[in-house]
Amino acid sequence: MGRTAPPSRLRGEGLTLAYDQRTIAEDLTVAIPDDSFTVIVGPNACGKSTLLRALARMLRPRAGRVLLDGAELHSRPARQVARTLGLLPQSSTAPDGITVADLVARGRYPHQGLLRQWSRLDERAVRESMEATGVAALADRYVDELSGGQRQRVWIAMAIAQQTPLLLLDEPTTYLDIQHQIDVLDLCAQLHEEQGRTLVAVLHDLNHAARYATHLIALRDGRVVAQGPPGEIVTADLVHEVFGLRCQVIPDPETGTPLVVPAARRRAAV
Repeated sequence: MGRTAPPSRLRGEGLTLAYDQRTIAEDLTVAIPDDSFTVIVGPNACGKSTLLRALARMLRPRAGRVLLDGAELHSRPARQVARTLGLLPQSSTAPDGITVADLVARGRYPHQGLLRQWSRLDERAVRESMEATGVAALADRYVDELSGGQRQRVWIAMAIAQQTPLLLLDEPTTYLDIQHQIDVLDLCAQLHEEQGRTLVAVLHDLNHAARYATHLIALRDGRVVAQGPPGEIVTADLVHEVFGLRCQVIPDPETGTPLVVPAARRRAAV
């Protein structure tokens, strides 16, 4: 008997994804398990960020559909979607002269309305998001004065302040040194484990993905090669098929999760 598919609030069915005349993926179907920390991995230009953009309502599929809670994503009002699904895009540009606190506060925009203005709940969400990402001390600084790593953490704080049950992050560790990469991924794991949020992230580092993900989707050339728990699917054969890399896969000595060790470069005989 096959494994029963886990429940999924967010899914893509039969997707054809393209930019202008360039098709990235055809007949692509994915389901994001509820309450998971799902990570999408694959080589450059395989469709990782394109898939995330489609799931985030930033790219309309040429064919197929993206469903959120059973309804087609593009048929729902943007503000309603933004209360359920938050996004950290790959590259973001802040308005000139905006402070860190003001940018993070923009994450509360979907919760505002004619009868719902700024509240103590909003204030607390902004404060807690800045504290969680380590940018509270930068609250009064202008965003354009910050380093790339600091700006990245501010954008993550804004996405967290949105307080959505689903959070999509496109390469959240970009521009960060190794310490801050781990800090950000630890924070993502905490949001998943302690707050029950469903996270979907695109990561380049396969070892980071295997360590933090509860569900992995491996793409190549716009198709799903494998998906499932990292401990079940990350093998030397899979890494070679997806990335063209010869390697060994051993248990991570810290976590027991799969650890990819690339094969040594062969030296020419003297």
